[in-house]
Amino acid sequence: RVMLGASIAELRAEGMLPLYVDGSSMPTDVVIAVKEAVLPFKRFLTKQGQMVDSLLGPEMRSTGEVMGIDADFGAAFAKSQLASMTGLPRKGTIFVSVANRDKRAMIFPMKRLADLGFDLLATAGTVDVLRRNGIHADIVSKHGTGRGIEGELTVIDRILAGDVAMVINTSSGQGVHADGYAIRAATISMDRPIITTVQQLAAAVQGIEAQLSGPIQIKPLQQHARDLDLFGRR
Repeated sequence: RVMLGASIAELRAEGMLPLYVDGSSMPTDVVIAVKEAVLPFKRFLTKQGQMVDSLLGPEMRSTGEVMGIDADFGAAFAKSQLASMTGLPRKGTIFVSVANRDKRAMIFPMKRLADLGFDLLATAGTVDVLRRNGIHADIVSKHGTGRGIEGELTVIDRILAGDVAMVINTSSGQGVHADGYAIRAATISMDRPIITTVQQLAAAVQGIEAQLSGPIQIKPLQQHARDLDLFGRR
């Protein structure tokens, strides 16, 4: 409405905005909206013919945006991911490999994913941290070290085989020779969701929980307006 020319005073007079407070004092039962950028990682290649890296940088431009709206953050986030990519998984194997700075922050989200029934797959360093915190995870070989002595598949092999439902990779190593880049490129090529920050990981866990708690409900915006007056007038 503001972009279309409405003033704040006009929106207050209509009841669209509260009369005497700013947006920091909204009712606890107001709906939550999560906006997500849509980035064309799979549509373009670098000058070297390699897939564009999905680690976000200031030079990137989104090709669109989507928004999920629901009564709680988890469901709203799940809707935003469903609209922007393939959505969050409900079951299966999750691969995790995070930078050293993120290893402590990943423990509680990964524990929750294990409790929700997901199988965890990780490289040796991450598996060691998870197991020391009581979280079971299976070891998979890094892409750079190649297959095991008995032909065990690398993480890239497992992703390309369709064995991995979601990838969590916060490695800052970039460039076509980095393991992190290869993991992200393989994930994008398979249309699997990829998490690249611990903040996004925490949000994804809430989204997965919302999905597993029951069917995600869809409403038109008009129905949201009828169901709940933003300022407590039913």
